[in-house]
Amino acid sequence: MNQMQQQGQSQAQSQGQSQNQQDGQQHGQQQSHSVLAAAPVDIALQHYSAHATRYDEMLDEQRQPRPHWRTMLAQLASEAPRVMQHRLHTVQRAVKENGVTYNVYADPQGSHRPWNLDVLPLILAQEEWQEIENAVIQRAGLMNNILQDVYGAQNLLHDGLLPAKLIFGNAGFLRPCHGINHSQQVALHTYAVDLARLPNGKWAVVADRTQAPSGAAYALENRNIIARAFPDLYRELKVRDLTSFFSTMRDSLDHWGRMAAAYGQGSKPLRDSEQPLMVLLTPGPFNETYSEQSYLARYLGFALVEGSDLTVRNGMVWMKTLSGLQRVHVVMRRLDDDYCDPLELRADSTLGVVGLTEAARRGNVVLANNLGSNLLESGALLGYLPRLCERLMGEPLKMQSTGSWWCGEPAALQYAVENLQQLVIKAAYPQIRSKPLFGQDLSPQEREELLGRMHAHPQNFVAQEQMQVSQAPMWAGEQGMRAATVGLRVFACATPNGYIVMPGGLTRVASGKDGRVINMQQGGASKDTWVAGGGKRQTQHLLHHATTVLDLNRGDAHLSSRVVDNFFWFGRYAERCEHIVRVSRNALDMRLQIAPEQRAGEWAAILALCVRLGLLEQATVDKHGHAQNSEADEIIERFLIRSVLNPQFIGLASNLHGLFGVAFHLRERLSLDNWRKLNQMVQQIETTGEHQTLLDAQVLLEESATSLVTLSGFSLDGMTRDQGWRFLSIGRWIERVQFLCSNILLALQMPPGCRLDWLLELADSIVTYRSRYMAAPEWLPLLDLLLLDDTNPRSVVFQLEGLTKYLHILEQSHGACGSEILIPLTNTLRQLQPEHDLRSDSLHLGKILGEINLASNQIAHKIELRFFSNTELHGNAAVGVST
Repeated sequence: MNQMQQQGQSQAQSQGQSQNQQDGQQHGQQQSHSVLAAAPVDIALQHYSAHATRYDEMLDEQRQPRPHWRTMLAQLASEAPRVMQHRLHTVQRAVKENGVTYNVYADPQGSHRPWNLDVLPLILAQEEWQEIENAVIQRAGLMNNILQDVYGAQNLLHDGLLPAKLIFGNAGFLRPCHGINHSQQVALHTYAVDLARLPNGKWAVVADRTQAPSGAAYALENRNIIARAFPDLYRELKVRDLTSFFSTMRDSLDHWGRMAAAYGQGSKPLRDSEQPLMVLLTPGPFNETYSEQSYLARYLGFALVEGSDLTVRNGMVWMKTLSGLQRVHVVMRRLDDDYCDPLELRADSTLGVVGLTEAARRGNVVLANNLGSNLLESGALLGYLPRLCERLMGEPLKMQSTGSWWCGEPAALQYAVENLQQLVIKAAYPQIRSKPLFGQDLSPQEREELLGRMHAHPQNFVAQEQMQVSQAPMWAGEQGMRAATVGLRVFACATPNGYIVMPGGLTRVASGKDGRVINMQQGGASKDTWVAGGGKRQTQHLLHHATTVLDLNRGDAHLSSRVVDNFFWFGRYAERCEHIVRVSRNALDMRLQIAPEQRAGEWAAILALCVRLGLLEQATVDKHGHAQNSEADEIIERFLIRSVLNPQFIGLASNLHGLFGVAFHLRERLSLDNWRKLNQMVQQIETTGEHQTLLDAQVLLEESATSLVTLSGFSLDGMTRDQGWRFLSIGRWIERVQFLCSNILLALQMPPGCRLDWLLELADSIVTYRSRYMAAPEWLPLLDLLLLDDTNPRSVVFQLEGLTKYLHILEQSHGACGSEILIPLTNTLRQLQPEHDLRSDSLHLGKILGEINLASNQIAHKIELRFFSNTELHGNAAVGVST
């Protein structure tokens, strides 16, 4: 009861301060027009309307810009409107090309929904930030102490500072995790807190994020984009940098990983210079924040893994790689607590790792954060934190929480019922999925239904005061700035010397239907957060372990089966897309430039190739390669346009989507430039619209041809020659040798006298041929160039030698992989007699090409069975691959 009275007094004081603030704002608004007219930034503010009852981040009570906003407003006022429009376009383009996405469930764009980033940052003064930073450091330490006590000695429960039913009745309390010890008393390695500013200008805590806090990498993405949009302003305001926060996070986890290796049961200590293996455990690419997870893994240098990539043996966590099991020392997880271990936690989970809880119990692995930390995200705990802080930290809580009443206490339930009109009713525990209910919005019937549920299960509800959250400017295009409700998520990470805070954070904007709710799942937007004025750089300098000669590494031993599977199919999809571009372009050019009566056997060969790739239906073309009705060219053209532009049909668009889908699983392994080019290719398809024309198809073919060459260049010059590269190359070579053999076999069936330049164009060898022979293509030199010339990267022998070389490398550690099939075929090919065998009527040549084609399929099948665990994800029929 005393706790509830203290909360009521705190709320009354807050409301009184809010009313005084409102009176001052209303007085300021009466004078706003005259003051604004005299201000030097009147152009930037002419459409901006501040809310009378809310704190405005940009303007004070007299509608004058706050000191730390004046520089930005002055710049906006001095610029031509087109400058800001260009800046906005640049930001939106960067978000799309960087592939920054957030999956709003039930959104048609699904996992490809672009991250919503406002061009205007939220600017905070250094002095104000210092108070926030100190409060967050204290709160992170408090949460860490509570977590350790609840899963350890449970003194807080014994002394009545926490109700037992609040803890043990919470589904987030994981009994198997009781008694787990933590290295250096740190159970909460990462922490985030959602803040909102009250009308009196004070910040208050809305919610704690302790399970698997997300958003830090989004904040870094926001910074990289917005800082480039305002380079001069960014320098002039001396905005605090974010990168040192992530460096300290990585170094700290490295420190605890070494301790786990040294002191865990059955562990083997690492050498001083030996690196612990750290991974980021993701639920997979369909999670709403997968984009952020892959970006964070790439930035920190962690392996991005799914539950199936890990296993527990002898109480230790291992990563399943091509080179065998590799010991994992640190798991930064993005899985919910109960999904992490189907053995001891949630039995129906297919995302977790069997035995992970036992590995943590033995101290053999560091989990960031520890299992069971979801318990602290309950809003029901907020009202108990002031007393807990006095007990555990020996000092008052530096930042108040929003007024909260857990209805599991009779007095709190009575207060909530009597004051429902002014309160927001929320689920007491994160596991209860329900939207916040505003008492003032409820109809009489809805009110009675809610009260009935609250009386029946009071422990499931928490009542909170309805806050008047601050507003900040958001760019609204030609209308300039408009006011929008904002909240701030601040991030902290543990170090051996205490917690540090990211200098800034993720500003979230309520841009959905209900401006009172700041929720990214309801379509909210984000802002970059600038802490202006420089300030002391808070970096923890940890002991650096120098790398020795023994630790030099020229390979990647941490490639899982799933990763190399995707590299293999990345190579195959990329090559398929290139083949479809060449065939489609060649078919459309031949259809447009050569009259039907002048077409010979090469037209039939091209159409047969289109059928083989799935670009045309067999019913469209008879056995002679001609359409079965008088509208031959129109039918063929329509089908080809569809196959190029429509992803619902086999062709370029569908295979580009397939390539993008595989690349999406490799995001942490691809460079930013590589990823941008992939995004540009997919976005080009989406811009064609509903009315798809021949011109649209031609434009997409030309741009895709250039993009695929660029993508190939990234692979050739930007990737180290490790196992990932080898599997990517094997995938390319398998596709290319099949394409070459099939094309030559079709060409050999043409009657004498047919043109051969199309075959050289499909093999990307027309320039080489013309420079060597300066004459119309003939069979002998053409077959020599495409079959036997090992200096031509598009020849059959070149592909076979590349395949054999990389298969030999794999066979050194994995046994037979198919080189025994290729070697005799390669020798047979090299023994061909040009004067006898390199002829269009050579039966021997046709037989060899058929055997090579079949062998490439056998090798692909062997590789999939030997190395991959997810081969069912890539179906041949869906993408028009030859078999």
